[in-house]
Amino acid sequence: MNNKIKGHSAILIANTIFGLGIPVTKYLLDSWVTPMTYMASRCIGAAAIFWLISFFMPKEHIRRKDLVIIILGGLTGVVISQTLTAWALNYTSPVYYSLIATLTPIFVMVLAAPLLKEKISATKIFGIILGITGAMLMVVCKWQSSTGSNDLLGIALALLSLLTWVVYLVITRKVSTKYSPVTQMKWVFLVSAIAILPFSWHEFAGTPLYGNTFDTGAMPGMAAMLFIIVLATVMGYFLIPFAMKYLHATTVSIYTNLQPVIASLVAIYVGQDILTWDKPAAALLVLISAYIVTKKENDA
Repeated sequence: MNNKIKGHSAILIANTIFGLGIPVTKYLLDSWVTPMTYMASRCIGAAAIFWLISFFMPKEHIRRKDLVIIILGGLTGVVISQTLTAWALNYTSPVYYSLIATLTPIFVMVLAAPLLKEKISATKIFGIILGITGAMLMVVCKWQSSTGSNDLLGIALALLSLLTWVVYLVITRKVSTKYSPVTQMKWVFLVSAIAILPFSWHEFAGTPLYGNTFDTGAMPGMAAMLFIIVLATVMGYFLIPFAMKYLHATTVSIYTNLQPVIASLVAIYVGQDILTWDKPAAALLVLISAYIVTKKENDA
């Protein structure tokens, strides 16, 4: 398997997991945890797992300058971005959030062009527009049926989350090629856990999940949280820097458009939605867009 296929496979799996994580996160926030305890659980759990794994791997020396970039990446891409995501989903629906997420490639392309010197060709622009069209096709069809407690606030928070996530993808692109994903992520989540814990520790006892940890009735919430920590956090954030070793930031971001499609398919499976023509059409457009965007990138 060549490096290009490895990169595409990694980011495809990561966004599949993230897509599954959207309805799971909404379920947790509606029934089990607060946005801050949700984020603290992710960061503490992921930090513990990544550090445990690192003990069984060869040690890597990180240059001080690169460590600063990794820490800044953790603060923007995890603490700020994912906390804003949790609050956004607390106020609005996964459908609205997914619609905002489809804008990721545009923001990445705009930032990557001047900072990473990535070329913006007409083919790439067309591919990105095609992917956004595919994702928007699915979510717009449900626009009228999806409302939250405060959609305007939720959408605003989702936009801020998107901006900080894009900053993370761009500023960590070069560092991602130097170190293993485990080395990067153990520092990212350690710093994130330290940053988020002071704002969340007092809320744990008052949540249904942690206030009833040993109650068998809390098992669904625990299972959902384990999915978020182990798969949507550890596995997902392991695969992103791995993929960025071989792909451009814009290429990585185009796969974000798979998330709303996958989230919708999950809703269909659990009986929260029905299969309509727009969903397979949206998935096809998103995959074609990824192919078009990367087809002529010989070094992606």
